[in-house]
Amino acid sequence: MIKLETKNAFLNENFADYQDSVTHCHELLMTKKGKGNDYTGWVEWPFDYDKEEFARILDAAERIRNNCDVFLVCGIGGSYLGARAVIEMVNGLYAQKKPEIIFIGNTFSSTYIAQVLDYIKNKEVCLNVISKSGTTTETALAFRLFKQALEAKYGVEEAAKRIFATTDRNRGTLKSLADKAGYEEFAIPDDIGGRFSVITAVGLLPIAVAGIDINALLEGCRKAYKDLDTADLDKNPAYRYAVARRMLQNQGKNAEMLVSYETQMSMVAEWWKQLFGESEGKNGKGILPCSVNFSTDLHSMGQFIQDGNKVLFETLIKVEKPTLDLTFPADEENLDGMNYLAGKSVDWVNKMACQGTLEAHVETGHVPNIEITIPDMSVESFGYMAYFFFRAIAMTTYLIDENPFDQPGVEVYKKNMFRLLGKN
Repeated sequence: MIKLETKNAFLNENFADYQDSVTHCHELLMTKKGKGNDYTGWVEWPFDYDKEEFARILDAAERIRNNCDVFLVCGIGGSYLGARAVIEMVNGLYAQKKPEIIFIGNTFSSTYIAQVLDYIKNKEVCLNVISKSGTTTETALAFRLFKQALEAKYGVEEAAKRIFATTDRNRGTLKSLADKAGYEEFAIPDDIGGRFSVITAVGLLPIAVAGIDINALLEGCRKAYKDLDTADLDKNPAYRYAVARRMLQNQGKNAEMLVSYETQMSMVAEWWKQLFGESEGKNGKGILPCSVNFSTDLHSMGQFIQDGNKVLFETLIKVEKPTLDLTFPADEENLDGMNYLAGKSVDWVNKMACQGTLEAHVETGHVPNIEITIPDMSVESFGYMAYFFFRAIAMTTYLIDENPFDQPGVEVYKKNMFRLLGKN
């Protein structure tokens, strides 16, 4: 379901030269003997997921859809990015589906929080709080505010029926709070880190509430597992992508720009940036992940990409079939001079913009481009793509001898923040 093309990547090395290293890293991943092996539960999860919990997710999602106008998803980082990426990619940005899903707990912005609190006053609301520990400050701060708002609106007992906690199965602040309050609970697996957790209850409950088939998501992952279960670089596009990234960094390309031509995939890029940035950005190593959405950002970033400092390469995600399409109309007066597009598909226009930009960046700008093509923006395609990126980032990080599954650097800012906030 994914096609990888590197003909425009200006690679100076041969994939065959990396085969032995890739085979070794593949064995480390699959035998769980590599760095961070205690967080590789995602590898087999599409087959080994908790079937009983999956059924409860579907049941809870149906009850939530029947009982609320707004579903609040309270979490940050991997606790919301994956779900939001799926929901927006599959449903689009203006889907006529209920309930409305609003993401909170990912910012300290007082204005944002206050406006959401005001917005939901006269609406029926349910809430999903997502945190393994329950002590993530952004999430905990928002949850207290919204929990109290729900309790004031519905009473403590009814509010508890409207709150769902996704947290550690056995311990932690949120687990204790949920047990005491009687919230329905879903588990974050011990061996799957946040940025890989979209395929667990972390992502599956909000995605199901959005009316999206979560079994199809896992089916996409299962298909990817079967297709990518080989160390052979001639047969595994995820590993070829991983190796191409290492080749390009060896050529001085220290930034990777993920490019999409679909506005509804902007949050896919945000999810991808966490997945790649947290996984390989360690000990002075790694490639800076950044993103643009074309053709919109061609009017702001296009000049730098074309003519600026040659520090980056582009990874272009192409979509073969849009979710919706339009035919451009003719106009008798043609005052805007646009009749040359009359009768053409708007998606065709988008694809011609993509092709023209690719040619400009490659042939004139000499910007390396890796091309990834997916068939459509269905949930199954997301599942396949997500698993593709999981395998790719594990491989590309093992190739620089780092742990793909920890994030020690993010703890530094937290210590400073807690000191300034006066937390003991």
